[in-house]
Amino acid sequence: MTVYAVQVTNLRRQFGDFVAVNNVSFEVEKGEIFGFLGPNGAGKSTTIRMLCGLLLPSGGQGEVVGYDLMKESESIKTKIGYMSQKFSLYQTLTVEENLDFYAGIYLMNRDVHAQKKDEFFTQTELGKVRGRLVADLPVGARQLLALLCAIQHDPEMIFLDEPTAGVDPLARRYFWEQINHLSERNVTVFVTTHYLDEAEECDRIAMIFNGKLAAIGEPDVLKRTRFPGRVYSVQTDHPWDTADQLRTATGVADVTLFGSELHATLKPNVEVAAVLQSLPNHLRSTVTATELVPTLEDLFIALTREELQ
Repeated sequence: MTVYAVQVTNLRRQFGDFVAVNNVSFEVEKGEIFGFLGPNGAGKSTTIRMLCGLLLPSGGQGEVVGYDLMKESESIKTKIGYMSQKFSLYQTLTVEENLDFYAGIYLMNRDVHAQKKDEFFTQTELGKVRGRLVADLPVGARQLLALLCAIQHDPEMIFLDEPTAGVDPLARRYFWEQINHLSERNVTVFVTTHYLDEAEECDRIAMIFNGKLAAIGEPDVLKRTRFPGRVYSVQTDHPWDTADQLRTATGVADVTLFGSELHATLKPNVEVAAVLQSLPNHLRSTVTATELVPTLEDLFIALTREELQ
């Protein structure tokens, strides 16, 4: 029997006449890493704030870690961790003082907190700067500290709103190691990100546009079933000219330059041979095309285009 950490039906949030989240329904299984993707302003942060009990829904119903969103939002807060999109630590406190402060908010046992803190300082670079003011830390160290503050009380579920924004690739890799460790311990992870390579690490993802869910499922399955065409790598001696010609060719949905090659997305039921045949002779003689497996970026762009249309 599947156990769900999140179950919501027709969840809605309205600010005046503006509908930020428009009747979304989905489930998140306990222990899975669930990615929530969408452009800026799509409704990601608003959804997270409702699920965390920080914002009352305008309509719909649901449960988070077994508690009713409408009636038991305060109980939800005691069982989850939350790392907000904007930097949420206290700049005028030290690294250690921030950990102590959040431990107090979560009513942690002092001995347990002391043990956790020792583990953090032993296992990470923060041990070298435990007495330094947060304001003096680089972005990557701040984000790491925010994550540790959110997980130190061993929550059942953790919400991470763009946790790796602005951090270097090495720090991003460390963050995802920690996220996978949490999932291995049966902690449910709900994460938003603009890095689509990170979304590949998720067990399932949902894509939201203009407050509505456009797709939900395993990344590989969505790329096979929801991508509305085929993608080709096009090699040519004249990439710029070829790109200009392909953009106006019948049956071509999108063309992007990748160094000296092109990625061309064809519309459904369009054959690449017919597209290449439409090129002028001096370009056609230098062109070869190889079919590619669509990426999440390809899918994201295609669904965004559908929504705009």
